[in-house]
Amino acid sequence: MKILIYSLLFSFAIVACQPQTNDEVYKTGIDTLRIAADIETLASDRFLGRKPFTQGEQMTLDFLEKELKEIGLSPGNGDSYFQEVPLVEIDPYPADVLTVVGADGTVELKKGSEFVAFSERVAEEASIESSELVFAGFGIVAPEYNWNDYEGLDVKGKTVVVLVNDPGFGSDDPDFFKGQTMTYYGRWTYKYEEAARQGAAGILIIHDTAPAGYQWMVVKNSWTGAQLYLEKDPSDYLPAVQGWITRDAAIKIFEKSSVDMKNFVERSRKPGFKPIPLGLNASLAIKSKIKRNVSQNVIGKIQGKKNPDEVIIYTAHWDHLGIGPVVDGDSIYNGARDNATGVAALLEIAREFMRDNPEPDRSVVFLSVTAEEQGLLGSKYYAENPIYPPQQSIAVINMDAMSSVGFVKDLTVIGYGQSELEDLAAEFTEKQGRIIQPNPEPQKGYFFRSDHFQFAKIGIPAFYAEGGSIAVNGGEERAKAVNDAYNSKAYHQPADEFERATSDWQFGAIYQDATLFYQMGKKLANSELRPQWKPGSEFKSIREGK
Repeated sequence: MKILIYSLLFSFAIVACQPQTNDEVYKTGIDTLRIAADIETLASDRFLGRKPFTQGEQMTLDFLEKELKEIGLSPGNGDSYFQEVPLVEIDPYPADVLTVVGADGTVELKKGSEFVAFSERVAEEASIESSELVFAGFGIVAPEYNWNDYEGLDVKGKTVVVLVNDPGFGSDDPDFFKGQTMTYYGRWTYKYEEAARQGAAGILIIHDTAPAGYQWMVVKNSWTGAQLYLEKDPSDYLPAVQGWITRDAAIKIFEKSSVDMKNFVERSRKPGFKPIPLGLNASLAIKSKIKRNVSQNVIGKIQGKKNPDEVIIYTAHWDHLGIGPVVDGDSIYNGARDNATGVAALLEIAREFMRDNPEPDRSVVFLSVTAEEQGLLGSKYYAENPIYPPQQSIAVINMDAMSSVGFVKDLTVIGYGQSELEDLAAEFTEKQGRIIQPNPEPQKGYFFRSDHFQFAKIGIPAFYAEGGSIAVNGGEERAKAVNDAYNSKAYHQPADEFERATSDWQFGAIYQDATLFYQMGKKLANSELRPQWKPGSEFKSIREGK
C-alpha cells in the first residue's frame, strides 16, 4: 500500500507540474518513480555512504551488477561488468599543531579549525621540519598567459603557500585568464601537481569561500580520514605535506613575517608577480596507515548493429564519502543528491534504451565510476586505460548531483562554449520549452570537478549540464533558496539524505534532464554526428592530435 501511494503521488506530481508542451519529447518512458526508488536504495544507511574499500562499496557493486543484468545490458569490459581500479588508501594522522616560527614569535595552527594536512607519499611517516615558507601567489605556471608564480624560485626543501582559484577571479577583464570563469590552473588538484613538479617539500592552499566555491567545512570533511589515490610510479616525486589553511590562519602567519604582506591577494594578481620568502619556517609531522586494494568501475553496454566500434558513453560516479565526522548526531555521508541521483538516472536511461531503442547503430556504454570524491580517480583510471579508444568515443554525457528543485525553465551547461554537444542539447531543450544558459558561477570551476573532465583531458567531447536555476514554481528565488540550502547544509555532509515525504525532493528537473540526455544519446547513437570541440577550447588540439 505504501508503495502504491508513493506511485500515485509521484505520478500526480509529474502530470501536475509538467510544463505544457505538445512535443513528442516528453513521450518517453523515463520513470521518476523508478529513479526515486534507486536513489532511496543507494542513499540508504545500509550502504554506509558508498565509500570505496568498505562494505558499502561491495553492496553498491552488487546492486549495480544486478541492475545492469536485469536491464539486459551486456558486460562492458569483455565478459565482465567491472574494470579494476588499483588504489592505495592513505589514512593520515597529522600532528594536532602546525608550527610556524619566525623572528617575531611562533604561530601554532590547530588541526581541523585552522588547517588540514595529509601526505600522498606511500610511507608511514612524512614531515616538514623547519621548512622555509614562501608565498607563491596562485602557484601557477601558465606559458600561454605568460605567467609563472615560481619564476626564479628553487623550492626544494621549502613549503609554498598559495591562493585558491586563479588571477582572473575578481578581475573585470574576461581575457585575463578567463576572468570569472575558473581555469584548470585554479583547481587545487593543479596546485598540488605543480608543487610536485617544482619539487616543493610542502604546499598549503589558502582557503577562501568565494574563490573556492565551498565553505571550510567542505574542506575539513573532505580531507579528514582515509584518502584514496591511484598507484603512482615510485619514481614520481610528491611533496611530503599537502594541505589547506584558512584565510584567517594565513593572516596569522603573514603577521609574523619579516615582510609586508598587506594586500597579498591583489599583489598576486598583477603580471610580473614574484614569489615572496616570508622569513618563517614551518614544521609538521604526519603518520599514515597504508592499505592497498582494488576498487571497481562498473560498465555495461548495448552493442551497436551498424558501427559497433563507435560508442556513446554515459557516466555517473557511484561513490560518496562513507562514514566520517559526526554532524548533528549523524556520521553516515549518504550522498543522495551527490550522486545517487546520477547513478539512478543512468540506470533509467539504460532501461529506456532497452525499451525504445534496443539496437542502435552505434554502441551505447553506461559507466559508473569509482572514487570521484577522492579526485575523479575512477574516471582518471579509465581515461589512462580506456576500454574503448578515445577517437572512437563519440561523446560523454555525465550526470552528477542532479537537481531536486522540481520542474525548471532552464538547462545550465557547465563549461558553456566548450563543445558542439551544447548545440545538440539546445535542440532538445527548446522542444522542452526550456532555455539553455551558461553556468552562472563559472568562478567555482565546476567543469573541473566532475568525471567528464577526465574524458575531456584525452580529447573526448564531454557534456555536463543540469536544470535547476529557474524553477517553474517559484522562479529563480525558490531555485536559489533550495540550491543554497543544499550547498550550505548538505553538500559533503551527512544531511545529503533522501526522504520521499519531504518537499525538498521534487523530480521534475531530473525527469527533464534524464529525458534530454536520453534524446541526445539516442540521436548520437543513430546518426553519423561527430560533435567537436569549439574554437578556443583547450581540448580541441587534443582531439585533433595537434
